[in-house]
Amino acid sequence: MKRLLSILLLGCWIPLFAQTKADDVKTFTLNNGMKFLVLEDSSIPNANMYLFYKVGSRNEYPGITGLSHFFEHMMFNGSKKFGPKLFDQTMEFNGGANNAYTTQNLTVYTDWFPVSAMETIFDLESDRISSLSIDPKMIESERGVVLSERSTALENSPWNMLNDAVYATAFQEHSYHWTVVGYETDIKNWTKEDLEKYFKTYYAPNNCVVVVSGNVKVAEVKRLAEKYMAPIPASDPPKPVHLVEPPQTGERRVYTQKEVPSPHLMIGYHTPEAKSKDFYPLSILSSVLSSGNSSRLHSELVDKKQLASMIGTDFSESFDPNLFMIYALAAKDVKESDIESAVYAEIEKIKKDGITGQELQKIKNQKLMEFYAQLETINGKSNNIGTYELFFGDYRKMFDAPAEFSKVSIEDVKRVANEYFKKSNRTVGILKANVEE
Repeated sequence: MKRLLSILLLGCWIPLFAQTKADDVKTFTLNNGMKFLVLEDSSIPNANMYLFYKVGSRNEYPGITGLSHFFEHMMFNGSKKFGPKLFDQTMEFNGGANNAYTTQNLTVYTDWFPVSAMETIFDLESDRISSLSIDPKMIESERGVVLSERSTALENSPWNMLNDAVYATAFQEHSYHWTVVGYETDIKNWTKEDLEKYFKTYYAPNNCVVVVSGNVKVAEVKRLAEKYMAPIPASDPPKPVHLVEPPQTGERRVYTQKEVPSPHLMIGYHTPEAKSKDFYPLSILSSVLSSGNSSRLHSELVDKKQLASMIGTDFSESFDPNLFMIYALAAKDVKESDIESAVYAEIEKIKKDGITGQELQKIKNQKLMEFYAQLETINGKSNNIGTYELFFGDYRKMFDAPAEFSKVSIEDVKRVANEYFKKSNRTVGILKANVEE
């Protein structure tokens, strides 16, 4: 009955997704290299603009770590035409809203607005790309904000502290070694010249993909792009990130301490980038382990054995090989060694016996329903179109995702578990519950 219900629910989503096809996304590239992906969607009176800059912490190096995240702050602090605070004020006056986020791989700026305000949005975005104010006083002000943000994140979140330690241990050569927010000493010592050089290199039209969705017309988007974006000169292409993390040849362990009620555990396995053939099997495996109360880890470690009060996994798109993360919070009076052993026991079951057909079908249904649900809003559409364009090399691959999930077999899941979930390929992080005197 449960399987029938999931299939019926899945069937409800498919027609909604089917309304949008790969051919519905129209593309054009300006002479300066800025690429636009446009999806006309008259089902809603509003529109959005997502600007994907191909820069994140992976593009940094010691001395300027955290600059990508810092520019997320600076981009709202004034430019030639729209001075300090005027970006947000103008956006709000026109009925719009905005946000931004920085990751290891990308920096993304998001605007949502009534379609009548689209020209104003182009004006706002082109102004800060072409003539951002890198004012010394504003640099110092935002430097303090970011330092406080960094300190608060580490003080208030044991998970942030442990995650930073695991990444710094797992990556010895690749730039995923440092955090997105950067090192404290680097934040304190960036110069105005550092910022100007970084901005010119990465905040260039030829390093940006723009996605526009909603009640728009491609011709109008192109007209505004030619008017506001095309005059901005291209920069020399950024140097590619050439660092490759060497294969890990033995388990690594890192310990840290903080006054917390229970031990925290993180286990990171090196896994390939998003373009790998193993991306979809690993995504399925992640859900088998931790998606929902009936998942392997939750069912065994939280419900049955009561070793963990919370457990989960994280496996996401990445430009370069990254980590498949398993994390757990020990239940009261449970040793971290007990929960760690229990996690490995569940992994070994999959490596030896695989998963059941029922498990696989359940997860496929979940994945497809989640995928279709994301595409029910114009924000979800823009974010996904941009994600597939950048991480998978072509937005059209978004429309192949349902078939890719469907192709994953029981053997595929067992194979990737055996290939990547090896002791020599993992980094274990433990945050102790009590600070030693």
